[in-house]
Amino acid sequence: MNEKLCDGGGPGFVGERMQRRNPVCHVQGDARDIGNKKERTHMSDQATKGYKGIGMEGPIARWYAKNTRKSIAGYKNDAKKVAACLPEKADILEIAPGPGYLSIELAKLGNYKITGLDISKTFVEIARENAKEAGLEIDFRQGDAARMPFDSETFDLIICRAAFKNFSQPIIALDEMNRVLKAGGKAVILDLRGDVSHEAIDKHVEEDLGLTGINRLFTKWVFKFSLMKRAYTKDQFREMVSKSRFTKCKIQEDPTGIGLEVWLEK
Repeated sequence: MNEKLCDGGGPGFVGERMQRRNPVCHVQGDARDIGNKKERTHMSDQATKGYKGIGMEGPIARWYAKNTRKSIAGYKNDAKKVAACLPEKADILEIAPGPGYLSIELAKLGNYKITGLDISKTFVEIARENAKEAGLEIDFRQGDAARMPFDSETFDLIICRAAFKNFSQPIIALDEMNRVLKAGGKAVILDLRGDVSHEAIDKHVEEDLGLTGINRLFTKWVFKFSLMKRAYTKDQFREMVSKSRFTKCKIQEDPTGIGLEVWLEK
């Protein structure tokens, strides 16, 4: 994201005099500088790795793949929604496809050329296994949404489901989406609302996802204390898009009440 980090500058003439008179002030200033350096380092690390929080690799990725397979109906509905606005033989990019369920459902609906780009090596392996099992040819590869390994104007449509909130450089990712879209191409981001209520989360996990036992409790905890903190509101999405090459978007509320659909056009 194009963000400015502000240290507050140097102490200035008055600040220097106060530090001479009061050594505590000087110590506090040093502590503040150390804190700022840690924050800058943390944000730099996030940008380097391409995502916020822990990586979805190994057992975590496979746990996610196993549990999200139970809600395949949601992937089918989203695939139908997207396919309704696609021309035959469209070039489609799914960013952060995870286990690949949405790309696979899309591939079943038409003669599309589908590519999936995920930063997780484990997810790429799982998605390839799932596509092979379904008898479908989908090009799943590893890569960062902020540095896509594609030529400009390659795709007719880009879709990103339940992952945009995890990108460490969202505005740069939006610019990359714009770059690789063909003129007149569309992109849609389907993601959690930043202002969703805890009650709506509980209902989604229990009724829509159908989880039980420890999986239900853990998933609710992840939603409420991790994902919701990263998710964006409508206003935040509009602000980010206004700073990107897209400049504007259309936003609709998800029928479940917990998500948003952000539509973009080049």
